[in-house]
Amino acid sequence: MRTGKAALGFIFVTILLDMLALGVIVPVLPTLVTAFQHGDTAKAAETIGLYATVWALMQFVFSPILGLLSDRFGRRPVILLSNAGLALDYAVMALAPTLGWLFLGRVFSGITSASVPTAIAYMTDVTPPEDRARSFGFVGAAFGLGFVVGPAVGGWLGTQNPRLPFWVAGGMSLLNALWGLFVLPESLPKEKRRTRLDLSTANPLGTLALLRRHRELFGLASVNFIGWVAHEVYPVIFVLYATYRYGWNERTVGTVLAGVGAIGIVVSAGLVGPVVKAIGERRTLLLGTLLGAAGFALYGWAPAAGFFLAALPVSGLWGLAGPASQALMSKRVSASEQGELQGALGSVRSLAMLVAPSIFSLTFAFAIAPERSVKHPGAPWFVAAGLLVLAAALAAAVTRPAHAPRPL
Repeated sequence: MRTGKAALGFIFVTILLDMLALGVIVPVLPTLVTAFQHGDTAKAAETIGLYATVWALMQFVFSPILGLLSDRFGRRPVILLSNAGLALDYAVMALAPTLGWLFLGRVFSGITSASVPTAIAYMTDVTPPEDRARSFGFVGAAFGLGFVVGPAVGGWLGTQNPRLPFWVAGGMSLLNALWGLFVLPESLPKEKRRTRLDLSTANPLGTLALLRRHRELFGLASVNFIGWVAHEVYPVIFVLYATYRYGWNERTVGTVLAGVGAIGIVVSAGLVGPVVKAIGERRTLLLGTLLGAAGFALYGWAPAAGFFLAALPVSGLWGLAGPASQALMSKRVSASEQGELQGALGSVRSLAMLVAPSIFSLTFAFAIAPERSVKHPGAPWFVAAGLLVLAAALAAAVTRPAHAPRPL
């Protein structure tokens, strides 16, 4: 158990640094792209949209590949090489003389940052099944903290030099790789690794076959896919909605988003463990998902900013669902399949990131179209709430006691 806690601490810091590295470039990437486009904001928006799509596509393709490699050769080399590769990628973007080089950097960023599922698989290796929900909660806290602190630091650094955040991000990734080189032990013993690497499964469609082999696993993965689609309402709509309905400026939007992240950290790090211990993983999953749906519905209804802010803690309790779901899924595969499972889930999440933006952006555009006599700006939030209700219903069906996992 002591080894597991030490490894969990390292993986927490690893994911935190990865998220910080990604977060610090968020405020400055649009500025850099706009400069390359000679101030043409419309073209810059199209380019940034292309970058986001390509990044998600690289995640979709390479998350399962890295997961399978970690099942065959161990978690340690995949995590360390990916961190080192991410450092090199940020150096390329910092030096990029053209949009083409910047695009190349985003491609490599999508590939190398696909190591996060392997880090989660590492944590699964060293955590007893009964403690995994709590451990996955700490992973959620690392994500939240990185995305809260990263953009704030990146915005400050960007005022000094728009390329400085890339150098800082690269430096953090390199230091993380060097630290792991000295302190990170291997978590997957050789006797538990795959005996060979099946090339037919070393691709997104092949590794997703793991999910199809297990009825309960496929159902839970579907629950996660629906939830991840719903979650994309935040990056797609939040700023537009808050500006349109409440007249918030950039500072207010940033402050509220930081609040969303802070609530997520509290829920993930402080509440997941006690709640799972009190009511179990299945009920925690259902409770968290339904509270998320209630929060989104309140967002869509909120006629004034105060009501919207009051809904933040409600929606934040959705953070209970993810760790509980991860724990349930990890119990349904063997030790030699944990990397493949996390890689497959990485692909599923990337797929959600590819399909969700059009759903919410088109819904918002339709709801506030000039020709409409009555506007419904909250429509995307109601769509997201409906998706979470659907996810909760599916979760209830696939996690019934009759579908309990068999011992592995």
